[in-house]
Amino acid sequence: MSDSTAISRVWPAPAAGPLTDPELAALYGRAGRPHLRVNFVTSADGAVTLDGYSEGLSGEPDKRVFGLLRMLCDGLVVAAGTLRHEGYRAVRLSEPRRAWRREHGLVEYPTLVVVSGSLDLDPAQAAFADAPVRPLVLTRDAAEPPPGLTEVADLVRCGPDRVDLGAGLAELRRRGLDQLLCEGGPHLFGALTAADLVDELCLTVAPLLAGAGPGRITAGDAGAPRRLPLRHVLAAADGTLMLRYARGPQEKPPAGAAPAA
Repeated sequence: MSDSTAISRVWPAPAAGPLTDPELAALYGRAGRPHLRVNFVTSADGAVTLDGYSEGLSGEPDKRVFGLLRMLCDGLVVAAGTLRHEGYRAVRLSEPRRAWRREHGLVEYPTLVVVSGSLDLDPAQAAFADAPVRPLVLTRDAAEPPPGLTEVADLVRCGPDRVDLGAGLAELRRRGLDQLLCEGGPHLFGALTAADLVDELCLTVAPLLAGAGPGRITAGDAGAPRRLPLRHVLAAADGTLMLRYARGPQEKPPAGAAPAA
């Protein structure tokens, strides 16, 4: 794992020196119960994309944390539209990150989980065709898969008219995918928020103004506000901020979690 990008903790308990990858991994960590973490990058004025893609907002510090969050998760959840638009490749990790997972009793790669009500997916896309672990697709009960999709992915049907995200997450946890990382897009984030399924938001704020035009990191139907306390603030030498908001251990457990004794 690389420690090349200088990232420091500024709150709470400011740290004098740059954080190593092991220290960053410990700061983000794995929750002690089923947990859904959402990761996004935004401009300082709230844009979710630059020139139509999130890549334009993501510098080296964001990419470093992005890779560590993938290392920490059991399942990587993404909406079909984001998978297509951002051109997702197979979810692979470097050998040091695979070694970290082995040392912590995890399989070498997280499982890709795609949310698609229509199953408008290309089985030849590298995210499916080259996947080191067979992906899962959360979809509607009656959705018809395109030819070849069931050869490269398993369908998880959860909902008659639309994907029931609560039921879908419960099924993922039944399969052992307790620590979930969602990378969007905005409509999926909005739906997860509306269903009160989000336990954590990791938000990178890029030090630039995108100007008018791009949307926000969340979209869809309006819902009730959800309180999510700030847990840490990290800063990179280039001015990038990395904010982590998360539920407390005594707050509402996520869908699929066992009730407290």
